Amino acid sequence: MFIETESTPNPATLKFLPGRDVMGPRGTADFASAEAAQRSPLASKLFGLPGIARVFLGGDFITVTEDGEQGWQALRPQVLGAIMEHFMSGAPVDADAGEAAGDDDFDPADAEIVEQIKELLDTRVRPAVAGDGGDIVFRGFREGIVKLHLQGACSGCPSSRATLKHGVENMLKHYVPEVRSVEQVDA
Repeated sequence: MFIETESTPNPATLKFLPGRDVMGPRGTADFASAEAAQRSPLASKLFGLPGIARVFLGGDFITVTEDGEQGWQALRPQVLGAIMEHFMSGAPVDADAGEAAGDDDFDPADAEIVEQIKELLDTRVRPAVAGDGGDIVFRGFREGIVKLHLQGACSGCPSSRATLKHGVENMLKHYVPEVRSVEQVDA
């Protein structure tokens, strides 16, 4: 099994491409702690390594964020080994995948606007963010403010706020005049 490794805009995070589905079309999973990762045998195995701060499972990739203690030179071979061992074992990646439905906060009168926003996010933003090892999740729309949650390599990335304000916000304002601003939320 050959696993490719790519850097991300977040220097603390690497993207691992095992050459097969990780979550596939079932969605994504973001784990900020070992406790949160208990439902995922793969994420639990990665958190068992010293120095792991976050694990994100995408459709065909895994992003791993290190805590700054060991550095990637020492940690990268351990992560590669854990990923390879997991896939060779045949164990499931995640027992409960995808974002919970119904978490979106918006006025039902804005349903058409929200659908436009989600369509733009799915077609224009998410593919680019996934290319960097992360994901962006719609969380709400109230009084012209779009609330988005960043996951994976994007969570804690030094350039994420600029990407939201100058990229995503400008694009949404252009196509959806009702959008006044974009805010990042933690969950």
